[in-house]
Amino acid sequence: MAERAPVSTEETLVRYDNPVLVVTKRAEKVSSGIAGSSVQPCVPTEAKKETEEILNAILPPKEWEEDGQIWTQKVTINCGERGLLLLRVRDEARITMEAYQTLYCSSIAFGMRKALQSEQGKSDLMDQVAKLESERSALEKQCMELKQKTEQLERRAAELRAAEEKRHQEELNWKAS
Repeated sequence: MAERAPVSTEETLVRYDNPVLVVTKRAEKVSSGIAGSSVQPCVPTEAKKETEEILNAILPPKEWEEDGQIWTQKVTINCGERGLLLLRVRDEARITMEAYQTLYCSSIAFGMRKALQSEQGKSDLMDQVAKLESERSALEKQCMELKQKTEQLERRAAELRAAEEKRHQEELNWKAS
């Protein structure tokens, strides 16, 4: 089986194993029945299996299809330090996402709180506007009443003055005659 290079040749700091052809269970049965080989596949130890699961969770294997065959390429671990570093990268990414989610939730809550406060403030201001408008109309009415009363008093005072002058004039005319 010839091994092939991955389709995309991106620059990366992560090292990958050589690509491996993915074989389905049905294809394995057919090929093992024909060849009749008695070679047992190497079963990974529990620690290696756990490391591979963690690594696959952090950086999933690359998979692509070429000539009707599915190829996969996994991240290789040459040393334990690289695995620990990748584990730290995964944990930092998870912590960062949790921080972003917390920040998002708190900003949404803050926005909702401010929107409610503005609505409450708006209704309070509308109530205050209505109160001030009714107070203004009452004061305008009172002002009109006072103007009418003033005009009435001025007319009455003018009438009294005219009557007083007339009486005074009549007295002068009576004394002079």
